Amino acid sequence: MIVFTFFLEMIISVTNTLTQYKGISVSDQSALSILILAAGKGTRMKSEKAKVLHQVFYAPMLHHVLRAVQPLCADKIVAIIGHQRDEVEQAISCFDIDLCIQEEQLGTGHAVLCAEKLIDSKKSTVMILCGDTPLIQSETLEQMYRKHLAHGGPLTIMTTLLENPANYGRIISNETGHVLSIVEEKDASPEQKKIREINAGIYCVNADFLFTTLKKVGTDNSQGEVYLTDIVSLAVGQKHSVEKYMTSLPLDVLGVNSRIELAEAHKELQMRRNRQLMLEGISMHDPATTSIAPEVSIGQDVNIYPGVHLSGHSVIGKNCTLENGAIIKDSQLGENVHVGAYSYLDGSSIEAGTFIAPHTLFRHKK
Repeated sequence: MIVFTFFLEMIISVTNTLTQYKGISVSDQSALSILILAAGKGTRMKSEKAKVLHQVFYAPMLHHVLRAVQPLCADKIVAIIGHQRDEVEQAISCFDIDLCIQEEQLGTGHAVLCAEKLIDSKKSTVMILCGDTPLIQSETLEQMYRKHLAHGGPLTIMTTLLENPANYGRIISNETGHVLSIVEEKDASPEQKKIREINAGIYCVNADFLFTTLKKVGTDNSQGEVYLTDIVSLAVGQKHSVEKYMTSLPLDVLGVNSRIELAEAHKELQMRRNRQLMLEGISMHDPATTSIAPEVSIGQDVNIYPGVHLSGHSVIGKNCTLENGAIIKDSQLGENVHVGAYSYLDGSSIEAGTFIAPHTLFRHKK
């Protein structure tokens, strides 16, 4: 009995130590709500389509954000939608999330207030991020969440350093590095615009503090809107310490606001995918020109030449060779298949060991 008790105490001690090391207790982990801001139009995209519906690496950019938050196992995920809400709702119907309608786009703070009734517990942590950040990674969000819980304060903001911080809110800090406020680009002075540390637009906030404070935020700014960022200066005014989580990966928090940034995001996601596939045993002669959708399955020792595009739910067997410019959609290739240059396969099933001559067209009639 003494031995059993000794080992039980050791297990409890180790468990507590590991929990403290991570900065998150079991009860803390279960008290997380996530709000994704996806109501805006995105005027700089020069499009009639809602910004979050623009395609980035084979999916609407909002899909990438929703996938990134899944590993956090939040109690609730809420997408706040507004512009073209019917189209946005249809596009994300495959995700198990709640929807909140922002009838009028009156700012980020107003958008968050619209979701107040959907947050189950005033004691929970609310993570807020934008639906136009398709490069955000789960690991970055998890690290920020851990830091927020370990800090114990009401508010943690994500920041990063940019060589060109134009169009981003600037982080105003005191001489000790503590956050005092966030100044939006349109409200910043020439001196403040020189600051390279920017607001990444991702927050962890204690729910009770969030909604109580947001109701005190005014609209005295160039946009006449309720800025979510104003809760920072209000927190400082209430003598709260505002923590910041500075990510060393500025590309992760790239906000897509133009077609140029859309192309940059697509390129980065494509390279992430290709790097992972090469680590898994697939050869690529020119990864920069090779595009492979996330749903595509590829066996080891596949040899891929420049300009190959694989999409849909294609399956490529082991030891296949795909020559320059081959395009393969929703097709299944057995092992040791050789696809000649500039061939086009759509909805095809190719037996193992088959040689497909260059410029071949195989299209399954639907």
